[in-house]
Amino acid sequence: MKRIAMLMALALAGVGASGAAGAETKVPGSDLEVKLSYAPVVKAVVPSVVNIYAKRVVESRASPFANDPFFREFFGDLRARPRLQNSLGSGVILGDGLVVSNFHVVGNATDIRVVLADKREYDAELVLGDAQTDLAVLRMRDAPDLPALGFADSDAVEVGDLVLAVGNPFGVGQTVSSGIISARARTGQVAGRKGYFIQTDAPINPGNSGGALVDMAGRLVGINSAIVTRSGGSNGIGFAIPGNLVRQYVRQAEAGAEALERPWAGVTVQPIDGPLAEALGLDRPQGVLISALHPASPFAAAGLTVGDVVTAIGGHPVDGGPEMLFRLMTMGVGGTTEVGYLHDFEPETSEVALITAPEDPPREPITVTSQSVLRGLSVANLNPALISEMGLGFEAKGVVVVGVDGEARRARLRKGDILRAVNGEAIERSTDLSRITRARPRVLEITFERGGQRGVLRLRNR
Repeated sequence: MKRIAMLMALALAGVGASGAAGAETKVPGSDLEVKLSYAPVVKAVVPSVVNIYAKRVVESRASPFANDPFFREFFGDLRARPRLQNSLGSGVILGDGLVVSNFHVVGNATDIRVVLADKREYDAELVLGDAQTDLAVLRMRDAPDLPALGFADSDAVEVGDLVLAVGNPFGVGQTVSSGIISARARTGQVAGRKGYFIQTDAPINPGNSGGALVDMAGRLVGINSAIVTRSGGSNGIGFAIPGNLVRQYVRQAEAGAEALERPWAGVTVQPIDGPLAEALGLDRPQGVLISALHPASPFAAAGLTVGDVVTAIGGHPVDGGPEMLFRLMTMGVGGTTEVGYLHDFEPETSEVALITAPEDPPREPITVTSQSVLRGLSVANLNPALISEMGLGFEAKGVVVVGVDGEARRARLRKGDILRAVNGEAIERSTDLSRITRARPRVLEITFERGGQRGVLRLRNR
Protein backbone atom coordinates (compact mmCIF):
# COMPACT_ATOMS: atom_id res chain seq x y z
CA MET A 1 0.00 0.00 0.00
CA LYS A 2 2.82 2.38 0.88
CA ARG A 3 4.38 1.83 -2.59
CA ILE A 4 1.03 2.47 -4.32
CA ALA A 5 0.47 5.61 -2.28
CA MET A 6 3.96 6.84 -3.14
CA LEU A 7 3.42 6.27 -6.87
CA MET A 8 0.07 8.10 -6.74
CA ALA A 9 1.67 10.99 -4.92
CA LEU A 10 4.41 11.19 -7.51
CA ALA A 11 1.85 11.06 -10.31
CA LEU A 12 -0.14 13.92 -8.72
CA ALA A 13 3.04 15.88 -8.23
CA GLY A 14 3.81 15.41 -11.92
CA VAL A 15 0.36 16.70 -12.86
CA GLY A 16 0.84 19.74 -10.66
CA ALA A 17 4.24 20.46 -12.18
CA SER A 18 2.82 20.17 -15.66
CA GLY A 19 0.10 22.65 -14.88
CA ALA A 20 2.61 25.11 -13.43
CA ALA A 21 4.87 24.86 -16.44
CA GLY A 22 2.04 25.67 -18.85
CA ALA A 23 2.95 24.85 -22.43
CA GLU A 24 6.54 23.92 -21.62
CA THR A 25 7.51 20.44 -22.91
CA LYS A 26 10.37 18.20 -21.96
CA VAL A 27 11.33 14.58 -22.44
CA PRO A 28 10.91 12.20 -19.47
CA GLY A 29 13.62 12.49 -16.84
CA SER A 30 13.21 9.01 -15.37
CA ASP A 31 11.81 5.54 -16.03
CA LEU A 32 8.95 6.38 -13.72
CA GLU A 33 7.90 9.35 -15.85
CA VAL A 34 7.90 7.13 -18.95
CA LYS A 35 5.68 4.58 -17.23
CA LEU A 36 3.21 7.28 -16.23
CA SER A 37 2.86 8.90 -19.67
CA TYR A 38 4.43 9.26 -23.12
CA ALA A 39 2.95 12.78 -23.36
CA PRO A 40 6.20 14.71 -22.79
CA VAL A 41 7.90 12.80 -25.63
CA VAL A 42 4.91 13.23 -27.92
CA LYS A 43 4.72 17.00 -27.29
CA ALA A 44 8.40 17.33 -28.16
CA VAL A 45 8.17 15.21 -31.34
CA VAL A 46 4.80 16.05 -32.91
CA PRO A 47 5.74 19.53 -34.27
CA SER A 48 8.49 17.90 -36.37
CA VAL A 49 6.27 15.24 -38.00
CA VAL A 50 4.17 16.26 -41.02
CA ASN A 51 1.47 14.86 -43.25
CA ILE A 52 2.24 14.63 -46.97
CA TYR A 53 -0.22 14.66 -49.86
CA ALA A 54 1.13 13.98 -53.37
CA LYS A 55 -0.30 13.76 -56.87
CA ARG A 56 1.25 11.94 -59.82
CA VAL A 57 0.21 11.09 -63.36
CA VAL A 58 0.10 7.35 -64.08
CA GLU A 59 -1.05 5.23 -66.98
CA SER A 60 -4.20 3.17 -66.61
CA ARG A 61 -3.76 -0.43 -67.70
CA ALA A 62 -4.28 -0.92 -71.40
CA SER A 63 -6.93 -3.30 -72.66
CA PRO A 64 -5.51 -6.63 -73.87
CA PHE A 65 -7.48 -6.03 -77.10
CA ALA A 66 -5.92 -2.59 -77.75
CA ASN A 67 -4.06 -3.79 -80.86
CA ASP A 68 -6.93 -5.80 -82.31
CA PRO A 69 -8.41 -3.97 -85.39
CA PHE A 70 -11.83 -5.59 -84.81
CA PHE A 71 -12.19 -4.23 -81.28
CA ARG A 72 -10.76 -0.82 -82.27
CA GLU A 73 -13.41 -0.54 -84.99
CA PHE A 74 -16.29 -1.03 -82.53
CA PHE A 75 -14.87 0.36 -79.27
CA GLY A 76 -12.35 2.96 -80.44
CA ASP A 77 -8.92 3.55 -78.94
CA LEU A 78 -8.41 1.04 -76.08
CA ARG A 79 -4.84 2.06 -75.28
CA ALA A 80 -3.68 3.07 -71.80
CA ARG A 81 -4.61 6.62 -70.84
CA PRO A 82 -3.03 8.92 -68.24
CA ARG A 83 -4.88 9.44 -64.97
CA LEU A 84 -4.21 11.36 -61.76
CA GLN A 85 -3.24 9.30 -58.73
CA ASN A 86 -3.27 10.65 -55.16
CA SER A 87 -1.03 9.31 -52.42
CA LEU A 88 -0.66 10.17 -48.77
CA GLY A 89 2.06 9.59 -46.25
CA SER A 90 4.12 11.20 -43.56
CA GLY A 91 7.42 13.01 -43.25
CA VAL A 92 9.91 14.28 -40.67
CA ILE A 93 11.48 17.74 -40.48
CA LEU A 94 15.22 17.17 -40.17
CA GLY A 95 16.77 20.44 -41.31
CA ASP A 96 16.14 23.99 -42.48
CA GLY A 97 12.99 23.51 -44.52
CA LEU A 98 13.96 19.89 -45.30
CA VAL A 99 11.52 17.02 -44.84
CA VAL A 100 12.46 13.34 -45.18
CA SER A 101 9.89 10.80 -46.37
CA ASN A 102 9.73 7.60 -48.41
CA PHE A 103 10.36 7.69 -52.13
CA HIS A 104 7.31 5.50 -52.74
CA VAL A 105 5.18 8.29 -51.24
CA VAL A 106 6.48 11.22 -53.32
CA GLY A 107 8.48 9.72 -56.20
CA ASN A 108 7.47 11.10 -59.64
CA ALA A 109 4.90 13.40 -58.01
CA THR A 110 3.75 16.49 -59.93
CA ASP A 111 2.37 18.22 -56.85
CA ILE A 112 3.43 17.79 -53.19
CA ARG A 113 1.77 19.42 -50.20
CA VAL A 114 3.11 19.31 -46.63
CA VAL A 115 0.73 19.85 -43.70
CA LEU A 116 2.16 20.61 -40.26
CA ALA A 117 0.68 19.44 -36.97
CA ASP A 118 -0.78 22.94 -36.43
CA LYS A 119 -2.56 22.72 -39.85
CA ARG A 120 -0.25 25.14 -41.69
CA GLU A 121 0.33 23.99 -45.28
CA TYR A 122 3.29 24.44 -47.62
CA ASP A 123 4.06 23.40 -51.16
CA ALA A 124 7.19 21.27 -51.45
CA GLU A 125 9.56 20.03 -54.12
CA LEU A 126 11.63 16.87 -54.32
CA VAL A 127 15.33 17.75 -54.03
CA LEU A 128 16.83 14.27 -53.58
CA GLY A 129 15.15 10.93 -54.18
CA ASP A 130 16.32 7.34 -54.40
CA ALA A 131 14.01 4.41 -55.16
CA GLN A 132 16.59 1.83 -54.11
CA THR A 133 16.81 3.06 -50.51
CA ASP A 134 13.18 4.31 -50.59
CA LEU A 135 14.21 7.68 -49.18
CA ALA A 136 13.31 11.16 -50.40
CA VAL A 137 14.17 14.66 -49.22
CA LEU A 138 11.70 17.51 -49.81
CA ARG A 139 12.18 21.24 -49.43
CA MET A 140 9.19 23.27 -48.26
CA ARG A 141 8.69 26.55 -50.12
CA ASP A 142 8.59 29.76 -48.06
CA ALA A 143 8.55 27.85 -44.77
CA PRO A 144 9.72 29.61 -41.59
CA ASP A 145 12.28 28.14 -39.21
CA LEU A 146 10.60 24.94 -38.00
CA PRO A 147 11.63 22.50 -35.23
CA ALA A 148 13.79 19.64 -36.51
CA LEU A 149 14.18 16.25 -34.84
CA GLY A 150 17.59 15.20 -33.63
CA PHE A 151 19.08 11.81 -34.43
CA ALA A 152 19.59 8.84 -32.16
CA ASP A 153 22.47 6.47 -32.92
CA SER A 154 20.42 3.74 -34.58
CA ASP A 155 23.33 1.31 -34.13
CA ALA A 156 23.05 1.76 -30.34
CA VAL A 157 19.36 0.85 -29.96
CA GLU A 158 18.67 -2.52 -28.35
CA VAL A 159 15.90 -5.08 -28.75
CA GLY A 160 13.29 -4.24 -26.13
CA ASP A 161 13.84 -0.46 -26.17
CA LEU A 162 10.60 1.55 -26.05
CA VAL A 163 9.76 3.50 -29.23
CA LEU A 164 6.90 5.61 -30.59
CA ALA A 165 5.68 5.68 -34.20
CA VAL A 166 4.24 9.02 -35.35
CA GLY A 167 2.48 9.44 -38.69
CA ASN A 168 -0.73 9.85 -40.67
CA PRO A 169 -2.30 6.36 -40.91
CA PHE A 170 -5.09 6.04 -43.48
CA GLY A 171 -5.09 9.85 -43.75
CA VAL A 172 -7.03 10.28 -40.49
CA GLY A 173 -4.48 12.79 -39.17
CA GLN A 174 -1.42 12.69 -37.00
CA THR A 175 -1.44 9.60 -34.78
CA VAL A 176 0.97 8.18 -32.20
CA SER A 177 1.42 4.48 -31.40
CA SER A 178 3.84 2.77 -29.03
CA GLY A 179 5.89 -0.41 -29.04
CA ILE A 180 9.41 -1.76 -28.74
CA ILE A 181 12.36 -2.52 -30.97
CA SER A 182 11.64 -6.12 -32.05
CA ALA A 183 14.84 -6.69 -34.05
CA ARG A 184 17.79 -4.52 -35.05
CA ALA A 185 19.00 -5.96 -38.33
CA ARG A 186 16.37 -7.32 -40.67
CA THR A 187 18.12 -7.63 -44.03
CA GLY A 188 17.35 -8.89 -47.49
CA GLN A 189 13.81 -8.90 -48.91
CA VAL A 190 11.45 -7.32 -46.37
CA ALA A 191 7.84 -6.54 -47.28
CA GLY A 192 8.76 -6.55 -50.98
CA ARG A 193 11.78 -4.26 -50.52
CA LYS A 194 15.49 -5.00 -50.28
CA GLY A 195 17.52 -3.34 -47.58
CA TYR A 196 18.50 -3.18 -43.93
CA PHE A 197 15.73 -2.38 -41.45
CA ILE A 198 14.87 -1.92 -37.80
CA GLN A 199 11.82 -3.99 -36.85
CA THR A 200 9.19 -2.74 -34.40
CA ASP A 201 5.83 -3.90 -33.07
CA ALA A 202 4.54 -0.32 -32.77
CA PRO A 203 1.36 -0.31 -34.90
CA ILE A 204 2.15 1.07 -38.37
CA ASN A 205 -0.52 1.34 -41.07
CA PRO A 206 -0.78 2.69 -44.63
CA GLY A 207 -0.13 6.43 -44.41
CA ASN A 208 2.53 5.99 -41.74
CA SER A 209 5.13 5.60 -44.46
CA GLY A 210 7.76 8.32 -44.07
CA GLY A 211 6.82 8.99 -40.45
CA ALA A 212 9.09 8.98 -37.41
CA LEU A 213 10.14 6.13 -35.16
CA VAL A 214 11.55 7.83 -32.05
CA ASP A 215 13.11 6.79 -28.76
CA MET A 216 12.12 7.97 -25.30
CA ALA A 217 14.37 10.99 -25.64
CA GLY A 218 12.41 12.15 -28.70
CA ARG A 219 15.25 11.38 -31.13
CA LEU A 220 14.83 9.81 -34.55
CA VAL A 221 15.61 6.09 -34.60
CA GLY A 222 14.30 5.47 -38.11
CA ILE A 223 11.87 6.39 -40.89
CA ASN A 224 8.85 4.08 -40.97
CA SER A 225 8.77 2.38 -44.35
CA ALA A 226 6.95 -0.95 -44.60
CA ILE A 227 4.77 -3.51 -42.86
CA VAL A 228 4.09 -7.21 -43.22
CA THR A 229 0.35 -7.70 -43.46
CA ARG A 230 -2.37 -9.79 -45.05
CA SER A 231 -5.26 -7.55 -44.03
CA GLY A 232 -3.78 -4.22 -45.13
CA GLY A 233 -3.47 -3.05 -41.52
CA SER A 234 -0.92 -3.52 -38.76
CA ASN A 235 0.00 -7.00 -37.60
CA GLY A 236 2.68 -5.77 -35.23
CA ILE A 237 5.47 -6.29 -37.77
CA GLY A 238 6.73 -2.94 -39.04
CA PHE A 239 10.04 -1.83 -40.49
CA ALA A 240 11.96 1.44 -40.37
CA ILE A 241 14.98 2.66 -42.34
CA PRO A 242 17.74 3.22 -39.74
CA GLY A 243 18.39 6.81 -38.73
CA ASN A 244 22.13 6.55 -39.38
CA LEU A 245 21.42 6.03 -43.10
CA VAL A 246 18.85 8.85 -43.09
CA ARG A 247 21.45 11.16 -41.50
CA GLN A 248 23.90 10.52 -44.38
CA TYR A 249 21.10 11.17 -46.86
CA VAL A 250 20.20 14.51 -45.26
CA ARG A 251 23.86 15.58 -45.27
CA GLN A 252 24.02 15.04 -49.02
CA ALA A 253 20.78 16.97 -49.58
CA GLU A 254 22.08 19.88 -47.50
CA ALA A 255 25.28 19.85 -49.59
CA GLY A 256 23.20 20.24 -52.77
CA ALA A 257 23.56 16.71 -54.17
CA GLU A 258 21.21 16.02 -57.10
CA ALA A 259 21.58 12.23 -56.82
CA LEU A 260 22.52 9.99 -53.93
CA GLU A 261 26.24 9.24 -53.86
CA ARG A 262 26.84 5.73 -52.58
CA PRO A 263 30.22 4.09 -51.95
CA TRP A 264 30.84 1.31 -54.46
CA ALA A 265 32.09 -2.11 -53.40
CA GLY A 266 32.47 -3.75 -56.82
CA VAL A 267 32.05 -7.21 -55.35
CA THR A 268 29.60 -10.06 -55.49
CA VAL A 269 29.12 -11.79 -52.13
CA GLN A 270 27.16 -14.75 -50.85
CA PRO A 271 25.90 -15.47 -47.32
CA ILE A 272 27.59 -18.17 -45.28
CA ASP A 273 25.45 -21.03 -43.97
CA GLY A 274 26.42 -23.90 -41.67
CA PRO A 275 28.00 -26.27 -44.24
CA LEU A 276 29.92 -23.42 -45.93
CA ALA A 277 31.14 -22.15 -42.56
CA GLU A 278 32.48 -25.64 -41.77
CA ALA A 279 34.22 -25.85 -45.15
CA LEU A 280 35.83 -22.45 -44.54
CA GLY A 281 37.03 -23.47 -41.09
CA LEU A 282 34.68 -21.10 -39.23
CA ASP A 283 33.29 -22.04 -35.83
CA ARG A 284 29.90 -20.57 -36.84
CA PRO A 285 28.26 -18.89 -39.84
CA GLN A 286 29.54 -15.31 -40.03
CA GLY A 287 30.49 -12.74 -42.62
CA VAL A 288 30.04 -12.93 -46.39
CA LEU A 289 32.10 -14.80 -48.97
CA ILE A 290 33.52 -12.81 -51.91
CA SER A 291 32.57 -14.77 -55.04
CA ALA A 292 33.54 -12.19 -57.69
CA LEU A 293 35.50 -8.93 -57.89
CA HIS A 294 35.25 -6.16 -60.48
CA PRO A 295 38.73 -5.25 -61.83
CA ALA A 296 38.26 -1.66 -60.59
CA SER A 297 36.85 -2.66 -57.19
CA PRO A 298 38.31 -0.76 -54.20
CA PHE A 299 38.24 -4.08 -52.31
CA ALA A 300 40.53 -5.60 -54.96
CA ALA A 301 42.80 -2.54 -54.74
CA ALA A 302 43.02 -3.09 -50.97
CA GLY A 303 44.26 -6.65 -51.46
CA LEU A 304 41.10 -8.72 -51.01
CA THR A 305 40.59 -11.66 -53.37
CA VAL A 306 37.86 -14.10 -54.38
CA GLY A 307 37.36 -16.59 -51.55
CA ASP A 308 38.04 -14.08 -48.75
CA VAL A 309 35.38 -13.75 -46.04
CA VAL A 310 34.42 -10.18 -45.10
CA THR A 311 33.57 -10.12 -41.39
CA ALA A 312 33.39 -6.41 -40.51
CA ILE A 313 33.03 -2.96 -42.08
CA GLY A 314 34.12 0.05 -40.04
CA GLY A 315 34.20 -2.03 -36.88
CA HIS A 316 30.64 -3.34 -37.33
CA PRO A 317 30.08 -7.11 -37.85
CA VAL A 318 28.72 -8.05 -41.27
CA ASP A 319 26.45 -11.06 -41.80
CA GLY A 320 24.96 -10.42 -45.24
CA GLY A 321 25.25 -8.49 -48.48
CA PRO A 322 22.54 -5.92 -47.60
CA GLU A 323 24.23 -5.23 -44.25
CA MET A 324 27.60 -4.79 -45.97
CA LEU A 325 26.15 -2.23 -48.41
CA PHE A 326 24.30 -0.49 -45.58
CA ARG A 327 27.51 -0.07 -43.60
CA LEU A 328 29.25 1.47 -46.61
CA MET A 329 26.36 3.83 -47.36
CA THR A 330 26.23 5.22 -43.81
CA MET A 331 29.86 6.33 -44.23
CA GLY A 332 29.40 8.30 -47.43
CA VAL A 333 31.94 8.89 -50.18
CA GLY A 334 35.47 10.02 -49.40
CA GLY A 335 38.30 8.71 -47.25
CA THR A 336 38.67 5.06 -46.28
CA THR A 337 37.18 2.53 -43.89
CA GLU A 338 38.68 -0.50 -42.18
CA VAL A 339 37.51 -3.86 -43.50
CA GLY A 340 38.01 -7.00 -41.47
CA TYR A 341 38.25 -10.27 -43.39
CA LEU A 342 39.62 -13.81 -43.38
CA HIS A 343 42.26 -14.70 -45.96
CA ASP A 344 43.45 -18.33 -46.04
CA PHE A 345 41.75 -18.83 -42.66
CA GLU A 346 43.77 -15.98 -41.10
CA PRO A 347 42.20 -12.69 -39.87
CA GLU A 348 43.34 -9.59 -41.77
CA THR A 349 42.38 -5.92 -41.98
CA SER A 350 42.75 -3.46 -44.85
CA GLU A 351 41.83 0.17 -45.50
CA VAL A 352 39.31 0.31 -48.36
CA ALA A 353 38.69 3.54 -50.27
CA LEU A 354 35.13 4.91 -50.21
CA ILE A 355 34.67 5.79 -53.88
CA THR A 356 31.78 6.11 -56.30
CA ALA A 357 31.32 3.60 -59.10
CA PRO A 358 33.12 4.46 -62.37
CA GLU A 359 31.21 5.76 -65.42
CA ASP A 360 32.95 3.50 -67.92
CA PRO A 361 31.74 2.94 -70.58
CA PRO A 362 29.76 6.20 -71.01
CA ARG A 363 26.01 5.72 -70.61
CA GLU A 364 25.12 7.31 -73.98
CA PRO A 365 21.37 7.39 -73.19
CA ILE A 366 19.05 7.47 -76.19
CA THR A 367 15.29 7.54 -76.66
CA VAL A 368 13.69 5.89 -79.68
CA THR A 369 12.06 8.70 -81.67
CA SER A 370 11.47 6.98 -85.01
CA GLN A 371 8.01 5.74 -86.00
CA SER A 372 8.25 2.40 -84.24
CA VAL A 373 6.39 0.26 -81.74
CA LEU A 374 9.35 1.12 -79.44
CA ARG A 375 8.88 4.87 -79.82
CA GLY A 376 9.46 6.42 -76.36
CA LEU A 377 11.72 3.63 -75.09
CA SER A 378 14.85 5.01 -73.36
CA VAL A 379 17.98 2.91 -72.97
CA ALA A 380 21.58 3.40 -71.84
CA ASN A 381 24.86 1.51 -71.79
CA LEU A 382 25.43 -0.35 -68.54
CA ASN A 383 28.41 0.71 -66.45
CA PRO A 384 29.26 0.23 -62.75
CA ALA A 385 27.60 3.52 -61.72
CA LEU A 386 24.31 2.76 -63.48
CA ILE A 387 24.39 -0.84 -62.25
CA SER A 388 24.79 0.44 -58.69
CA GLU A 389 21.91 2.90 -59.08
CA MET A 390 19.58 0.22 -60.43
CA GLY A 391 20.58 -2.47 -57.95
CA LEU A 392 21.82 -4.92 -60.59
CA GLY A 393 24.68 -7.41 -60.25
CA PHE A 394 27.98 -5.78 -61.22
CA GLU A 395 28.60 -8.48 -63.85
CA ALA A 396 25.63 -7.18 -65.89
CA LYS A 397 26.63 -5.96 -69.36
CA GLY A 398 24.97 -4.49 -72.41
CA VAL A 399 22.08 -2.06 -72.76
CA VAL A 400 19.42 -1.47 -70.09
CA VAL A 401 15.96 0.07 -70.27
CA VAL A 402 15.94 3.29 -68.20
CA GLY A 403 12.51 4.63 -69.18
CA VAL A 404 9.30 3.58 -70.93
CA ASP A 405 6.98 6.18 -72.46
CA GLY A 406 4.69 6.71 -75.43
CA GLU A 407 4.12 3.80 -77.81
CA ALA A 408 6.73 1.73 -75.97
CA ARG A 409 4.38 1.28 -73.01
CA ARG A 410 2.54 -1.32 -75.06
CA ALA A 411 5.71 -3.36 -75.62
CA ARG A 412 5.63 -4.83 -72.07
CA LEU A 413 9.28 -3.89 -71.46
CA ARG A 414 10.15 -2.50 -68.03
CA LYS A 415 12.77 -0.26 -66.52
CA GLY A 416 15.72 -2.48 -65.61
CA ASP A 417 15.25 -4.96 -68.47
CA ILE A 418 18.55 -5.72 -70.22
CA LEU A 419 18.31 -5.93 -74.02
CA ARG A 420 20.36 -8.76 -75.51
CA ALA A 421 19.35 -8.88 -79.18
CA VAL A 422 16.85 -7.54 -81.72
CA ASN A 423 16.03 -9.68 -84.77
CA GLY A 424 19.05 -11.87 -83.99
CA GLU A 425 21.50 -8.94 -83.89
CA ALA A 426 23.33 -8.44 -80.58
CA ILE A 427 22.62 -5.16 -78.76
CA GLU A 428 25.96 -4.10 -77.28
CA ARG A 429 25.57 -0.30 -77.31
CA SER A 430 22.57 2.00 -77.11
CA THR A 431 23.27 3.20 -80.64
CA ASP A 432 22.66 -0.35 -81.94
CA LEU A 433 19.00 -0.14 -80.93
CA SER A 434 18.63 3.33 -82.45
CA ARG A 435 20.03 2.12 -85.78
CA ILE A 436 17.75 -0.94 -85.94
CA THR A 437 14.54 0.94 -85.08
CA ARG A 438 15.28 3.66 -87.67
CA ALA A 439 15.26 0.94 -90.35
CA ARG A 440 11.63 0.17 -89.36
CA PRO A 441 11.54 -3.61 -89.86
CA ARG A 442 8.01 -5.01 -89.98
CA VAL A 443 8.66 -7.27 -86.97
CA LEU A 444 10.88 -6.73 -83.95
CA GLU A 445 11.90 -9.90 -82.11
CA ILE A 446 13.51 -8.72 -78.86
CA THR A 447 15.55 -10.96 -76.59
CA PHE A 448 15.85 -9.47 -73.11
CA GLU A 449 16.79 -10.37 -69.56
CA ARG A 450 14.72 -9.63 -66.47
CA GLY A 451 15.65 -10.74 -62.96
CA GLY A 452 18.19 -13.21 -64.33
CA GLN A 453 15.62 -14.85 -66.64
CA ARG A 454 15.61 -14.54 -70.42
CA GLY A 455 12.50 -13.70 -72.41
CA VAL A 456 11.48 -12.96 -75.99
CA LEU A 457 9.00 -10.38 -77.27
CA ARG A 458 7.67 -10.39 -80.84
CA LEU A 459 6.27 -6.99 -81.82
CA ARG A 460 4.83 -5.77 -85.11
CA ASN A 461 5.38 -2.24 -86.40
CA ARG A 462 2.24 -0.59 -87.66
